[in-house]
Amino acid sequence: MLARQRQALILERVREDGAVRVADLVRMFGVSDMTVRRDLEALNARGLLEKVHGGATAARGSALDEPGFTAKSVLQEPEKAAIAVAAAALVDPGTAIGLSAGTTTYALARRLASVQGLTVVTNSVPVADALYRAGEADQTVILTGGVRTPSDAPVGPFAVAALKTIHVDLVFMGVHGMDPHSGFTTPNLLEADTNRALVGAGRRLVVLADHTKWGVIGISSIARLDEADTLITDSGINPEARQLLAGHVRELIVVDPVGHEEAAGPRPTIVR
Repeated sequence: MLARQRQALILERVREDGAVRVADLVRMFGVSDMTVRRDLEALNARGLLEKVHGGATAARGSALDEPGFTAKSVLQEPEKAAIAVAAAALVDPGTAIGLSAGTTTYALARRLASVQGLTVVTNSVPVADALYRAGEADQTVILTGGVRTPSDAPVGPFAVAALKTIHVDLVFMGVHGMDPHSGFTTPNLLEADTNRALVGAGRRLVVLADHTKWGVIGISSIARLDEADTLITDSGINPEARQLLAGHVRELIVVDPVGHEEAAGPRPTIVR
């Protein structure tokens, strides 16, 4: 295993457990104590974790900060519901789409349960579960495999290899953050690789990101702003960010949040 792969897995363990022990990593990777300590020193030097006696802990306020799916699901619910309604309007029966992991794409999946003849490729366990439980009988759901993240997303080499053999009409991608310089980002290195493969599998990229994602930068970039064919956000986005985004993405859709997920769909404002 390359040092980069080993360090990515160390960061995953830190993110999941909050800390790691050198002895546990030695057993996990089958390498020497010195090799693990060098990995921790390299990650500490980049500000990605904090070395402590016998191991390391998560760095406070780092670009690796990633709440779990349950924690994120209660945030910006009206905004996510409005974004999901606008995104669902882009999906026609009988098409093939890709859905990345995330609570906004999960909200979209629930809106797609009644779409007939739909083929969905996803690396999200909650998305796949929502479609399996409530989807039409003629829907096909393909769940890729790999290492499971805090977002309940199987990621890594197995998922990337599977996605390289697949082609879909639309890719709907949720993101951790968006920034004019860093583009669309995630705090998860392996998830970034998987999301890039998902983007490459689609003819059109639709990014779903509520206003709180603006100015947030994760450790790894997924795509540039101008690689998005469509970006759907909500009216909470500040005017400067809205103007900048309109100048980068091909189509910007701004929706007004609804009171709750079952309310009537919003009337999206399309900015070109």
